[in-house]
Amino acid sequence: MPDKLVTIAFDADDTLWENEEFFRITQDRFAELLTDFTEADHLAERLLAAERRNLGHYGFGIKGFVLSMIETAIEVTEERVPAGVISELIAAGQEMLHHPIHLLDGVEETVGALAETHKILLVTKGDLLDQERKLAQSGLGDLFDGVEVVSTKTPEVYRSLFARHGVAPDRAMMVGNSMKSDVLPPIEVGAWGVYVPHNITWALEHAEAPEGHPRYRSLSTLRELPVLIGSL
Repeated sequence: MPDKLVTIAFDADDTLWENEEFFRITQDRFAELLTDFTEADHLAERLLAAERRNLGHYGFGIKGFVLSMIETAIEVTEERVPAGVISELIAAGQEMLHHPIHLLDGVEETVGALAETHKILLVTKGDLLDQERKLAQSGLGDLFDGVEVVSTKTPEVYRSLFARHGVAPDRAMMVGNSMKSDVLPPIEVGAWGVYVPHNITWALEHAEAPEGHPRYRSLSTLRELPVLIGSL
């Protein structure tokens, strides 16, 4: 089996570098700004509902998150949100867009080692300009044979991108921290799906693990990936 695995695709946010923690920090600030209008738990529920509702309009990423915060602020204050709060939310989004990249433990060594033996792809959702910035700042760009920034991760998207890169799904592997986006869809088209959990996962990315599926694996850290690949 090891000689048949040709391509390894990696998710980016919270698989290669920190991402969700910056959303949580900004969301905590959002709650502080609106503490006179609503409880934090209620605000979180309203924001999550707005994000879910807006995915089809704005896609994934910081810009959509900021717009959803502004929309939620207008709703919970019954259109009485101070202009200063809107200004602070915009500034928070701009700060997120310029935040330095923090690689997760073992990423550079693991991806570098596998790049010597396999075709390596980056497959990520989000805003194109922001993801390109993160990749450039990560120092990992030269390790990837291809980069795919997609609006969503469905079985059809994976089937299409594997075909575009000339690899049969059963000779490909997707590695990521989202069960919903990085594991279940690749498995559905016949690829390997490897789950590497992050300590913070966005609520909209939760899904049940396909326990017992022959092409599903779960790791504690990315450092374990080369050993897993050698054991398949």
